[in-house]
Amino acid sequence: MKQQGFTLIELMIVVAIIGILAAIAIPQYKNYVINAKLSAAASSVASIETAMANDYQTNGAFPDTNQLSTEGTNMPLVNNGTVTVTGGTTGVINYAFNIPLGGTGNPTLTFTAQPTAGASTLTWVASITPTTAISASGLNYVQTKLNGS
Repeated sequence: MKQQGFTLIELMIVVAIIGILAAIAIPQYKNYVINAKLSAAASSVASIETAMANDYQTNGAFPDTNQLSTEGTNMPLVNNGTVTVTGGTTGVINYAFNIPLGGTGNPTLTFTAQPTAGASTLTWVASITPTTAISASGLNYVQTKLNGS
């Protein structure tokens, strides 16, 4: 007698394997999406960071949003948030997300200029608030990948 098709146990094994793979893949996919949104936010403010650094080296102070606009630097148009700039003695760029990133509420990604004493370079330190508004992997991404940008 010739057997055709699959037995019930074979089908159950295949379903179990697919279930295990999905249980691993879906959380990883969500982490990649969050990291991509954070990376896109950092990329969208890169031109502002450059303009602020130029002003700081030229004038000894950071420009605000109005000064940047006067100089020809436009605030980026972003799909999932808003960008604001604070000038003066400390340069701060805030990227406020209007979507959650794996936590409760909407986070704000903040880039703060850290001038190195006696050096002619600036580094931008990234932080996110509130930390409950982002997943643990997203918080780790901010702390490891976006700092020093």
